[in-house]
Amino acid sequence: MSKTMASTPTVTPPHRDAADVAPSESYRPADPVWVYRDGWRAGVIEASSPRAVTVTYRPDSHRGTGVDTFTAPYVTSRLDSDPALDHRGLRLVRRTPMNRGPLS
Repeated sequence: MSKTMASTPTVTPPHRDAADVAPSESYRPADPVWVYRDGWRAGVIEASSPRAVTVTYRPDSHRGTGVDTFTAPYVTSRLDSDPALDHRGLRLVRRTPMNRGPLS
């Protein structure tokens, strides 16, 4: 069975089948995920360990983000795109420095 959700999950963490819960250490930084915080929210993995993951996520429908730590039942992979979250690192790498002083 696939561990990647194509759309927002509908099952709350306590009701998820244990076979569908990927271990937290299986996630890597920048992986797109769904996290459960008063409903399923789009997020991106920042770090993972054997016990939990740290995720930047959208706590509401606005563009603001939050960062929190979640255990495995509260996280699942995401296929849906979220323009406010996905590819954040690429934008940072591609930015042009504003100050091009003597060291440039």
